[in-house]
Amino acid sequence: MPPKVELAKTRDFGELISDTFLFMRQNFKPLLKYFFIFGGIFLAAGVISSTMYQLKVLGFTVSNSRISAEGSREYGPSVWRVFGWEYVVVVLTSTLSIIVLEITVLSYMALYKEKGNQVPTSEEIWGYLKYYFFKGLGSSLLLNILMLFAFLFCFFPGLYLAPIFALVLPIMVIENTSFGYAFNRSFVLVKENWWSNFGAQLVIWIIVYVGITVFSLPTSIYTIVSTVVQAQKGAAATVTSLPFAIATAVIKEMGLVLIIIPCVAVGLCYFNLTEGKDGTNLLSRINKLGNIAPDTDLPAEEY
Repeated sequence: MPPKVELAKTRDFGELISDTFLFMRQNFKPLLKYFFIFGGIFLAAGVISSTMYQLKVLGFTVSNSRISAEGSREYGPSVWRVFGWEYVVVVLTSTLSIIVLEITVLSYMALYKEKGNQVPTSEEIWGYLKYYFFKGLGSSLLLNILMLFAFLFCFFPGLYLAPIFALVLPIMVIENTSFGYAFNRSFVLVKENWWSNFGAQLVIWIIVYVGITVFSLPTSIYTIVSTVVQAQKGAAATVTSLPFAIATAVIKEMGLVLIIIPCVAVGLCYFNLTEGKDGTNLLSRINKLGNIAPDTDLPAEEY
């Protein structure tokens, strides 16, 4: 069995990728358990809201298909009516689930390092989560707004800022700092290391995107086929599609689990950058050299 991953160390591009999956393999069960413990209520709300939204979309499709088949000149339901309160709740629950997931993973990594590569307790994770939840939510919303403007006005500034902004929350959680300090420090850490940081995060997100796509592909295909076929059945389609809508919503929420992987990758990028800039782990080891207690079990020297 490979040794436990040492978080505070410098890594090249390949090591960032390999250690991300190694850390995941070694800590997947507790990470998953803590995510369900603390984010379970948001996952359940996400399943309910996603189910209601899918049924609403299906009803919209059925209504439009019926009007088209009858050759009526009346307009069907406006497409904007699809984005009702159900859609708002879907976005809200997904956002809250991701924030809980990010803070859970980052607090886990902070405590894991502090405890000498030992799994933290749920009480320790909860202490971090309740302290950083609203801070993390507010900072994430602000960073997403800034990213939106950066991509809208000019695509490349948004691309440049993405790997930098990804480090703001890890700095806040691991270093226990304010948003302003974390925002400025993220630029300092990434300076002269942008490409390796961007490359590692990009590769991990591509892997996760492919995984989510493959994970949800069967339900996506079935949804398209089912919608087309059941559009001919009128209102009965909503009733017959209810079990599948629930199953699809559950699979969608379970897909959030894969986001643990980029969260771990960003955490390792943070430790890699801070160790390269500050050498905190190396300095800690050097300071401990003079504090090693003598081994009294050694035999006395004989002359």
